[in-house]
Amino acid sequence: MEQTLIIFKPDAVKRGIVGELLTRFEKVGLKIVGTKMLVADPQMLADHYPDSLVPIVGNKTKADWDSYGIEYSETAEQIGQMIVDSTRDFMRSGPVVAVVLQGGHAVEVVRKMVGSTGPKDSAPGTIRGDYAHLSLGQASLKKKGAANLIHASGTADEAEKEIAMWFKKSELFDYETVHEQFTRA
Repeated sequence: MEQTLIIFKPDAVKRGIVGELLTRFEKVGLKIVGTKMLVADPQMLADHYPDSLVPIVGNKTKADWDSYGIEYSETAEQIGQMIVDSTRDFMRSGPVVAVVLQGGHAVEVVRKMVGSTGPKDSAPGTIRGDYAHLSLGQASLKKKGAANLIHASGTADEAEKEIAMWFKKSELFDYETVHEQFTRA
C-alpha cells in the first residue's frame, strides 16, 4: 500500500471545508493513517518549499507574464524568489491540516482528485476545479503564490520525504478499514 501526504492549506481551513474535502478521499477507499493541525514553522516550510523551486517557479511565472503581455523589471530568479517567499508566508497565515493517506496508487489517485496546481486549469470535479477561487495567473499578477487549497505529493519518493518531514513514525497508524475487509483478494 502506498502512502501520500496532503496538506489542507490555510484557505481550506479558514473556509471550513477540510472535512468535506477529506471525505472525498475516504469515499474512494483511501485510508487516513495520520492527521494533525499545526502552524508550520519557517524551517519546515523552507524544507517543504526549497530554494531549488525558485528558478522553476520564476521561469514559469515569467512565461505566464510574457504571454499576458505584462511588463516587469524583475529577473526570473527574483520572480521565483518572490513567489516562493509568498507561498511560505501564506502557509504560515493560519493553521494547516496535514494528512497521510494510504491506499493502492495513493499518489496518483490523490493527484487526479486534487487537479492541476493552477485552479483555472483544473477540471470540474477536481478539488481545485470545484473549490479554488484564485488562479495562478491572478496570483502571479499580484506577485504572490496561489491560494489553491491543498498540497498533494507529486511522486511516491516525494511523498516518502514529505511524510517524514511532517510526521513522526509514531504519529502514523496501521489498522484495517471495512473497505479493506471487503476488497482484499
